[in-house]
Amino acid sequence: MKLDSKTTAFIFPGQGSQAVGMGKELASTYEAAQKTFEEADDVLHSPFSKLMWDGPEPELNDTINTQPALFVHSMASFRVFTHLNPDWKPAALAGHSLGELSALAAADALSFESGLRLVRKRGELMKKAGELNPGGMAAILNLDIPALEKVCADASREGEAVQVANDNSPGQVVISGAKAAVERAMAGAKAAGAKRAIPLAVSIAAHSKLMASIQDEWNEAVSAAGIKDAKIQIIGNVSAKAMQLAADLRADIQSQMQSRVRWVETVQLLAGQGTANFVEVGTGNVLIGLIRRIAPSAAGYPLGNPPDFVSLEQ
Repeated sequence: MKLDSKTTAFIFPGQGSQAVGMGKELASTYEAAQKTFEEADDVLHSPFSKLMWDGPEPELNDTINTQPALFVHSMASFRVFTHLNPDWKPAALAGHSLGELSALAAADALSFESGLRLVRKRGELMKKAGELNPGGMAAILNLDIPALEKVCADASREGEAVQVANDNSPGQVVISGAKAAVERAMAGAKAAGAKRAIPLAVSIAAHSKLMASIQDEWNEAVSAAGIKDAKIQIIGNVSAKAMQLAADLRADIQSQMQSRVRWVETVQLLAGQGTANFVEVGTGNVLIGLIRRIAPSAAGYPLGNPPDFVSLEQ
């Protein structure tokens, strides 16, 4: 293993990283991965791995499938790594939005089965919220957070709110809320100097007050999931602080539904603790791209396909 565990964090992706074929090569190469996909099929009572590997893409992109698919691939990758390196543990974990649940499972704060059921429930509830209160999201480029917060406040109306949802990297922030408010905020952001304001192809206003309709159900699901103390520190999306106690983990996961993903602060905290290497566990390398803009001196490594494991061992 070429990485020093004391200076390495494992990070777990969220929605947007999914792709048909995800995990297929991993499962055909490593028994630990194959068993993970088989376990997922059993838990979900469906040939879920077939959907991940063969599509169809529109069905995989349905949030009730996207979220568990990303969780399963991340956990399969993590299990393969653990099998190959049984005595090696990263110094910290973090996940972007949905990825925070993958981090909890990797830290033994959640069992795989409970985590998968909770992730599926999260997708179902978010889809339900989107049907009850359709909203929108948009990416705003090259406008700082204080300026964008003012834009969102000016664009919000009674019953039509918009807020910062994802602080992804310097120069890339996502806003979320009522469609009309998002449209006003996009215009306001451009007037305030944003380089671009790009509407996202979603009807779910994630990490916004439009998720309030399902908050109670989500709180109950998280409380019933059996979250325990984590064996590795996890940086929370909402708190942007290191957590290991079950109560803190539950609170962060519950609050996450309507709150901002503080990814920039998360990476800054990890870098400040001495993290020099970030390993993105699961599908794609979206988070590595964001980290390059937050902590340019840090190194990023994908870990989701067989060649990635070979590369880390060299």
